[in-house]
Amino acid sequence: MDRVMSKDGTSIGYERDGSGPAVILVGGGAVDRSENTPLATELASWFTVYNYDRRGRGDSGDTQPYAVAREIEDIQALIDAAGGTAHLYGASSGGALALEAAAAGLPVGKLAVYEVPYSMSEPAMQRWRAYVESLQALLAEDRRSDPFELFMRTAGASDEMVASAKGSPVWARCQAIAPTLAYDAACLGDGTPPTARLATITRPTLVATGGASPDSFVGGGGSFFDDAADAIATAIPHAQRQVVEGQTHMVDPKTLAPIFHQFFQQ
Repeated sequence: MDRVMSKDGTSIGYERDGSGPAVILVGGGAVDRSENTPLATELASWFTVYNYDRRGRGDSGDTQPYAVAREIEDIQALIDAAGGTAHLYGASSGGALALEAAAAGLPVGKLAVYEVPYSMSEPAMQRWRAYVESLQALLAEDRRSDPFELFMRTAGASDEMVASAKGSPVWARCQAIAPTLAYDAACLGDGTPPTARLATITRPTLVATGGASPDSFVGGGGSFFDDAADAIATAIPHAQRQVVEGQTHMVDPKTLAPIFHQFFQQ
C-alpha cells in the first residue's frame, strides 16, 4: 500500500497495480477499497490502476470538517501521483463524486460511471430527503449500527437481509465507517442530477447501467438507475450511454473490465 497527502494534510491510502495509462477507481457508499480490488486486478492487464480508500475508510485519514471539495482534492492528489492525468471510474455514489471531480476541472482523461443513484421521481426524492434527515440524526447521536441499518432499509433490504448483515464479520467494519454514509449523501446533494455542473464536463464520458438491475435492485426497481443515467448522459456533451446486459448493481468485474479497456483506449 502507498499513500499520498491531500491538500488539507489528510493521508490517503491506495494500492497501485499494473502498467499503462492511469485509472483511478472511486468507490461507492458503505465500502472501502476492497470492494474494487477484483476490478483493479482485471484492469491491471492494461492500465496502471489506483485503487484507494476514500477519506474516513480503511487506511485513509478523516480530517474534519468534511466537504465534497476535500474529496475532490484527494482525487487530485492521486492524479498527481499518477503523473498529472488519469481516467476515472466511479461506481454508485462514487460515480457522483467522480462526476463532481470532472466538473471541478480536474485533469481527467476519460470518465466512466456505473449506476449513479440520482432520484428522478418525486417519490424517490421524498425517500432521499427522509433518508438524509434520519441519517444525520443518527450520526449526531454517534450511533454506528443504526445508520447502516437505515442505509440498507432505504435500499429496500428485508428483515432477513439486515439480520444476516448484522451477524456477519463485516458488520464491525461497516460500523467503523458509518460517518462516511453522510459523505456519500453530500456527494449526491439534493439527490437529483446536477445538470448545470454536468454540462461543464468536457471529457468523454461513459454512463453505464446493468441490464438486469431493473428486476434485481431491491431499492429502486424499475427504471430507477436507467432514468438517472439517461439524465446524466443527456447533460454531458460528450457522453455515451451503455447498458451492460445481464448485470445488476453488483456488476461482474470480468464483464466490466473489457468494456473499460475499449472505452479508455479509444
